Order: sequence, then C-alpha cells, then structure tokens
Amino acid sequence: MAELEAQVTELRDREAIRECLTRYSRGIDRFDRELLLSAYHPNAIDDHGKFIGTPAEFADWAFKQHTEAHLSHQHCLFQHRCELDGAVAHTETYFMFAGMNRQGPPLVLNGGRYLDRFEKRDGVWAIAYRTCVRDWGLMDERPDMAQQASFTSTRALLPEHIRDFMNTAPGPRRDAGDLSYQRPLRADQDRLTAWNAL
Repeated sequence: MAELEAQVTELRDREAIRECLTRYSRGIDRFDRELLLSAYHPNAIDDHGKFIGTPAEFADWAFKQHTEAHLSHQHCLFQHRCELDGAVAHTETYFMFAGMNRQGPPLVLNGGRYLDRFEKRDGVWAIAYRTCVRDWGLMDERPDMAQQASFTSTRALLPEHIRDFMNTAPGPRRDAGDLSYQRPLRADQDRLTAWNAL
C-alpha cells in the first residue's frame, strides 16, 4: 500500500509540474498576467537571456516586447524531462516559438529549452528558477553558435548593449557541460547584477 501511495504521489507531482508549464505558455500567449505569474513562486528568478529578474518584472518585460514585435505568437511545448527529488524537481522542456511579426518577415521561428528548478512549497509546485537556452532559429545564414542574440526572434530590434548582455548567457552544448546537467540549477548572480546595472 505504501508503494502504491508513493507512486500516486509521484504521478500527481509530475502532472502538477506539467500543468504549471502549460499555464506559463497560455499565460504568456494570452497576455494573462495572473495565469503567467501562477507558474512561478513570487521570489523566483527567470533568466531569459536578454532579461533576468522576478516573475512580475518578467511579465512586464515579456508583454511589452511581444506587443511591440508581434501581432500574435505561440510558445509550443514538446518533450519534457523531469527529475524529482522530494520537494525539488529539475526539468528540461523543449519549446518552439512562432510569431507573426509587425515588421520584416511575416513569420519568425526559433526553438530551445526551458531549464527549470521547480519547488513544492505548501503543497504547490511552481518555478523557483528558470533559464531559457536557445538552440536554433530560422535565419538566412548560419549563426555563430556562441552568440545567443542571433537566435532570438527580436534580434533586429535589440539595442547593442542588450545583445552584448544576451551573449553572456550560456548557449547550447552537445555534451555534459550543457546547463541542463547542472544540479542544483541556480541563478547566475553575476548576470543578475549586470542586468540590474544596465
């Protein structure tokens, strides 16, 4: 009986984490601030490459950016890996972003992975730390893989100092040095300090 209860608890935890991820995508695509913020613990940090800060700051930044750059957009989620360890979980979720641009080419596509440290607090699973790693983008020429700014859908609109900041973010690697292997996954305090100084 104890083994069955443990299995049911694990399945419920995994489903709660998946549900949290879908709340994020729906919240950001529908500009539903309350739904988006429900995916995070209030003191979480989101490092989106060209932004790093709290969930409330991220919502302000993301809604402004998507309003200015896109007529509509989707954050699609694909394969998902979840390592549960008590009240902590480390996840890797592949995503594809598609946006209808206000200017330039009608459609933009790029993809990458959300690397998340989830925590269960008072029975609720939510993101405690997220970093967004970009793996590819639809471009006219091959990018420099060390330049994360070349993969973002709004690369043409980024000021130089934001592009420079984005390029300090960890890029994708095809070995165990990839950020997805880091345990525990933690915010880069140097990047947080640098962002706050911009």
